[in-house]
Amino acid sequence: MTTAQIVLSIIYFIVALALVAIVMLQSGKSAGLSGAIAGGADTFLSKNKAKSADARLARMTKWVAVVFMILTLVICLL
Repeated sequence: MTTAQIVLSIIYFIVALALVAIVMLQSGKSAGLSGAIAGGADTFLSKNKAKSADARLARMTKWVAVVFMILTLVICLL
């Protein structure tokens, strides 16, 4: 293995761990239904805050997944 392959493999491993962590941090799709049934006492501001955090995590997931796929192709070509 060359030095470039080792460095790319380390970056690939870190990106893979980040991707798993970001996906695990996202709330499930059923979270809204359980809150509606249980009659959660969320205020308007806390609901918007949660949606913005979920939107940010979804955006991060897309970008980290793109980096992961690009790194996969680069490592395969080396």
